[in-house]
Amino acid sequence: MTEIFPPALIFIIGALMIPLLKGWFRSVYLLFLPAFAFVVLLNIPKGTYGLINFLGYRLLLRVDALSLVFGYVFVIIAFIGIIYALQVKDTGEHVAAFVYAGSALGIVFAGDFISLFVFWETLTLSATCVIWSRRNKLSQGAGFRYLLIHLFGGVCLLAGIILRVYNTGSIDFEYIGLNGLASYLIFLGFVINAAVPPLHAWLTDAYPEASITGTVFLSAFTTKSGIYVLARAYPGAEILVVAGAIMTVFPIFYAVLENDLRRVLSYSLINQVGFMVTGIGLGTALAINGAVAHAFCDVLFKALLFMAVGAVMYRTGTCKATDLGGLYKTMPVTLIFCLVGAASISAFPLFSAFVSKSMILAAAGQENLMIVWLLLLFASAGVFHHAGIKVPYFIFFAHDSGKRPPEAPLNMLIAMGIAAFLCIFIGAYPKVLYSILPYPVEYMPYTSEHVISQLLLLCFASLAFAFLVRSGYYPPEKRAINLDADWLYRKGAPALIALISTPLFRLSDRIGRAFFESLPSFLVWFGKNPPAAIKIAVDTALLTFSRPEKKIKTAQRLENEKKIYPADTLFPWSIGAAVSFVLLIFLVYLLTY
Repeated sequence: MTEIFPPALIFIIGALMIPLLKGWFRSVYLLFLPAFAFVVLLNIPKGTYGLINFLGYRLLLRVDALSLVFGYVFVIIAFIGIIYALQVKDTGEHVAAFVYAGSALGIVFAGDFISLFVFWETLTLSATCVIWSRRNKLSQGAGFRYLLIHLFGGVCLLAGIILRVYNTGSIDFEYIGLNGLASYLIFLGFVINAAVPPLHAWLTDAYPEASITGTVFLSAFTTKSGIYVLARAYPGAEILVVAGAIMTVFPIFYAVLENDLRRVLSYSLINQVGFMVTGIGLGTALAINGAVAHAFCDVLFKALLFMAVGAVMYRTGTCKATDLGGLYKTMPVTLIFCLVGAASISAFPLFSAFVSKSMILAAAGQENLMIVWLLLLFASAGVFHHAGIKVPYFIFFAHDSGKRPPEAPLNMLIAMGIAAFLCIFIGAYPKVLYSILPYPVEYMPYTSEHVISQLLLLCFASLAFAFLVRSGYYPPEKRAINLDADWLYRKGAPALIALISTPLFRLSDRIGRAFFESLPSFLVWFGKNPPAAIKIAVDTALLTFSRPEKKIKTAQRLENEKKIYPADTLFPWSIGAAVSFVLLIFLVYLLTY
């Protein structure tokens, strides 16, 4: 096996140099790293490469079509995200973002479980630092929650890996399938990163509380890393079809109600990941290609939408729908880019999701899963409502908020322009994306039937939105926090803690009281005549288990022994011996508490 330098280390090692650089030289360096990593990826040959020996195992770097697709889009979005964040002066945020991107690359090229787990946990820690980079109370709380949930997922993953290595003797990361405790533990660790419900609330909590630039990075790496490992290890797992279909539908209703537009896009992110999860669950070549292609496209158009909302937030200080409106007058370029992102996520013809999402629907149709197909179709119309219409409508149109902010900074416009160009380019020339997918693609997105049906779907969805708004039935935007699965955590967790802690506290109190009050008295009594005390204890036990004819005799003997105790002292304990014995027991108690 040929030795090769892991692309992930370009970001991770490169991040260590960022604090040493200042000014324009640091900006050039930040842009150089992802550009260099992209060149490395373009020239790296496919294959499996040995890295180092660790604990008797060979750590592997695997390069194939599946890993390269994710590798390409991760490097591209890192480059775009850095352009968008050039005005950020916080060195710590840049370092965290680069380690975060490098960890995601490490996951997609990991050929063994040891490397996978190391990068998996580094991804968690660096993402937490990205969230904390906003440096306020809300981001601190959201970061801690993100950390706790993903550390739980990491523990599940580690337990599953240990069991699998014990059972198979191999650390190779490859197809697993749901076939035992180890596989289910690994699966649980993976689906947490993919935000599969009900383990999804961390996403809608953490992403909106991160910094403006941090949210762009967060939208790209955590969930897509989860999609990659599911596509690698669990293609064809039927439970993913059900989970994915649910994911596509339920976020629509919360996104419609939500006032915070970054939270709207977070729900939309879960909705889009649901399409990918469904495709992986279907497991056919067309479905896997569709899931991977949609992951590629989603990284771009979701980042574009987050960047557009972030640019508005940067200029106005808010991303609440109730506080915005009428911004088309002073931010027309941002409006155009936002509309490109909205058209892309809504799968308009000539935009990216049109050529990726439809592959998943076609795969569901080929498998005759009509209920799943209808749910995906409903979700496609629903996403047009909240991400395709609601976001640009309430920011740039709707009521006039009176705000007249200047256009977004130039670096933000350039970043949005690159993402918008790629969204249109992929939609217009899908063969470029299809050529790098894991399986050969024979699917043709631009058929008259598909184009007409999609346009009709979008037309009816837009008419429904207009009718609901004009008639007053569209849910009004309110300054409130909407809870979904959070309700279980916020209501159920305190009750569970009270249920568990109260009996435990009572038990601990009784044990402590018995230890400190009853035990010394017993030891003093026992020390007056240990042999006689032991005899009393033995006769007490015999009284319980003796036959009826012997119980009377044993009871009489026991009563006499108690009356004369501690008479006939044979081996009385000294006070020092009794105290020493008590201290010994107390020491054992402290060591085992």
